[in-house]
Amino acid sequence: MRASRPAIIILLGLVAVIWGVSAFGAEGVVSLDDRINNVLGPVSDAVAGVVFYSVPFAGSDLKLIVVWLIVSAVIFTVYLRFINIWGFPHAFRVVAGRAKKEEGSDGGGGEITHFQALTAALSGTVGLGNIAGVAVAIALGGPGAAFWMTVAGFFGMASKFVECSLGLKYRVIHDDGSVSGGPMYYLSRGLAEIGLPRLGKFLAVFFALMCMGGAVGAGNMFQANQAYQQFVNATGGEASVLYNQGWLFGLIMAALVGLVIIGGIRSIAQVTERLVPLMGIVYLIAGLVVLISLADHLPWAVMHIVTEAFTPAAGFGGMVGVLIVGFQRAAFSNEAGIGSAPIAYASVRTRDPLSVGYVSLLEPFIDTIVICNLTALVIVVSGVYADGSDLNGVRLTSAAFESAISWFPYVLALAVGLFAFSTIITWSYYGLKSWAYLVGNTPFSDHLFKVMFCSFTVIGAAMSLDKVVQFSDAMIFTMAFPNVIGMYLLARHIKRDLFRPEGEGDESGRQP
Repeated sequence: MRASRPAIIILLGLVAVIWGVSAFGAEGVVSLDDRINNVLGPVSDAVAGVVFYSVPFAGSDLKLIVVWLIVSAVIFTVYLRFINIWGFPHAFRVVAGRAKKEEGSDGGGGEITHFQALTAALSGTVGLGNIAGVAVAIALGGPGAAFWMTVAGFFGMASKFVECSLGLKYRVIHDDGSVSGGPMYYLSRGLAEIGLPRLGKFLAVFFALMCMGGAVGAGNMFQANQAYQQFVNATGGEASVLYNQGWLFGLIMAALVGLVIIGGIRSIAQVTERLVPLMGIVYLIAGLVVLISLADHLPWAVMHIVTEAFTPAAGFGGMVGVLIVGFQRAAFSNEAGIGSAPIAYASVRTRDPLSVGYVSLLEPFIDTIVICNLTALVIVVSGVYADGSDLNGVRLTSAAFESAISWFPYVLALAVGLFAFSTIITWSYYGLKSWAYLVGNTPFSDHLFKVMFCSFTVIGAAMSLDKVVQFSDAMIFTMAFPNVIGMYLLARHIKRDLFRPEGEGDESGRQP
């Protein structure tokens, strides 16, 4: 009966959404979509204009937030002596439980395993950014953007290590055994330790507010929007039963999300540890089938991506422009330095912060270096990006798959749906923890946030692509400002633990 009460509250909230949709007017669903865009469009434009402030550089617009993330990733890579390389093998040992003094067996508290944390975090990053985001990058910057996405993914591994280690180091374990962690806590608690309590509190509150926006935008509305677009595309376009009825598709998805997020991180982790490997395998097989069917063009595609990274074709801008596009889409895809993943890793059953840091190295590798490159190769080898059409986002990726095998859009529709669903349920947890940090951790506030979150799933499916992408990017990138400041100020604690003298404990692969 306890589980039924939250379910009833969430379902009643969704009923209210249905009533609200009906109350928008008798003009029809198209009118509803237009009203949503008219209301939220100007807000999206204003926020994006501030967050993505850019300056002219080498003939391109250089967004300062992208510089902020990439520079910090390079600094942490050098500061930790290229842990992206030498720490990589140990990450697999920790996930497989083969590390010394296996993490999770020492009574360190927490709610989920290392593998569950990895899949939960991956479900928040491996999503439409890998399918639609890569297509957006290639459409804007040409094939060379995929190369710079890979470079950014490599350096982003070091940022992930620092932030996820901090997430567990400064987490809070409540009396009921539940865990709260992430940038909100290592900013407030960690900076208080070094004599900056006011700065830490301010940055923590600012991050929590932005994380809620990121959860609603990048982790929810964008996912629902692109999943709806692919569903309509795969079921007949204008002839689809849900054509121009994004709100209805969003309502169905919101109901499914609500059923999962009732149980908190344990319920989410139980779903993601099964769903993420499944959807990854489905998408990987789909991509490999396309590449094998066009194998004679594959060497050309690889060389084309590399050469276009340094000598982009006319129409795609200069090298700096391509680099900027690649870095921006990589940051949106793997979220290294954004601060989202530490919220999930804070719940791991272990005492050792470094163990989750090592596991987090696998995230940008799987997300950006493997899956994004697979998507890029499919798009480039098919040639659909250069055929003069106005396809963008997930539609471009779908067309690339369809060019090889006609029925692949159906497989992609399944993959997109799984990616979107898993991303939404994970970001609901990120947003919930930020909400709880701001207003308190009570059953009422918990259920209220979940109802609001599911409501935005409906809104996201009804909005147009440009406004959803703009709003999503703005919110998720804003989280990086306070998070990276905290990483700079606290990274020395992680380095001290990482390179402590041999003999003081090496279960997490510490280097002397």
